[in-house]
Amino acid sequence: MTEFHDVIQRGPKAVSEDVRERAILVGVDRPGLKWPVESSLAELERLADTAGADTVAITTQKLSSPNPRTFVGSGKAEEIAQLARSCSADLVIFDDELSPSQQANLEKVVDKDVKVIDRTALILDIFALHATSKEGRLQVRLAQNQYLYPRLRGMWAHLASNRLGGGVGSRFGEGESQLEVDRRMVRKRITSIKRELEHLGSVRSVQRESRLTSGMFKVALAGYTNAGKSSLLNHLTKADVLSYDKLFATLDSTTRRYKLPEGREITLTDTVGFIQKLPTTLVEAFKSTLDEITGADLILHVIDSSSPEYDAQILAVEEVLDQIKAHEIPCIRVFNKIDLLDGDNRAGLAARHPHDVLVSSLTGEGIDTLVKRIELAASSADAAMEVLIPYSKGKLVSIAHERCRIISEEHREKGTYLSMMVPQAYRDMFEPYRNSEPTS
Repeated sequence: MTEFHDVIQRGPKAVSEDVRERAILVGVDRPGLKWPVESSLAELERLADTAGADTVAITTQKLSSPNPRTFVGSGKAEEIAQLARSCSADLVIFDDELSPSQQANLEKVVDKDVKVIDRTALILDIFALHATSKEGRLQVRLAQNQYLYPRLRGMWAHLASNRLGGGVGSRFGEGESQLEVDRRMVRKRITSIKRELEHLGSVRSVQRESRLTSGMFKVALAGYTNAGKSSLLNHLTKADVLSYDKLFATLDSTTRRYKLPEGREITLTDTVGFIQKLPTTLVEAFKSTLDEITGADLILHVIDSSSPEYDAQILAVEEVLDQIKAHEIPCIRVFNKIDLLDGDNRAGLAARHPHDVLVSSLTGEGIDTLVKRIELAASSADAAMEVLIPYSKGKLVSIAHERCRIISEEHREKGTYLSMMVPQAYRDMFEPYRNSEPTS
């Protein structure tokens, strides 16, 4: 039993934009959804806008389960085709991932010049637009080819069906031959990209290993896309990382050094944003980037406090953190964009999340509190040491100021006396100087 919802049609844009496609969004409301279908489609509309398409209509259908042939019911598929004609749409975007056969069947229903894509294809398109580094572009290409491979048959079905004659064997020939050629080509492409990514990954691993062996405390910023991770990194480190009010504005991880007020240096790494229904192929393709999270000592889970869906966004992020086995790393929840909340909403948020930090990367409110929480986390495993470092070992004093928390410092006859909290990675380095008569 199905129930058809009213179609929502959009009016024309006030200002025309160059090369903007016209899109119809399609959602299926079924039992057990984590997100209300209206909220999910609102996010899909933002994704479409980011990709360069204007939404001209939104249509939904209630179903107990997706139709195996066309995802929506056959009557709804015809209705979508009619809607595409009446709205002069260029593409139809489904809010869920379509199987290759579902996509092929839907393409037979709508007009030939109307593209049918799903949420995964849309996200891949956005990633292709925004990837800037060589590794980022390769990761996107890998995910695109992995997505394309099972859909090749549908792309060549028209060649097989247009063959003259019939009977046994008529379903093969030119279309099947071209299909096999393309499959081999895509397989080779996937293998080649994986090889390149492995090489780049080994370079990244060396860089990451050098940070690990440096003993420097590592903080990774994770969160839903557009939660303000890049803006927060910019505010803390005075960096100039790209920061736009767009979904997936940045894809490549960025690491910056930051000196805590106590004097210790740490690293802060901005990572790719998460999203609900994040395609598995993307999680796998971006594994080397997500390793920046799994290799961190502390995760700052940045949350858009102004979003009405922030509870669901938190769950979506935590699911991915669990998927990449980062859920055991210490984590501080950071509710960003509190400048967008009025007094009552801000007070309510603070009451509901008393152990989390509320900040505004725009105004700087709450940043001092966040920095203190980071300092506490960075020093949680430190050990108290008193050392006397000879003046001939001045490099050690510099390391102490960069990597440790100095409590007191005196210049004595035989060297520099330091009382300090020392991270575990540096204890052996300073151990020979714990005696009042240091060994050289």
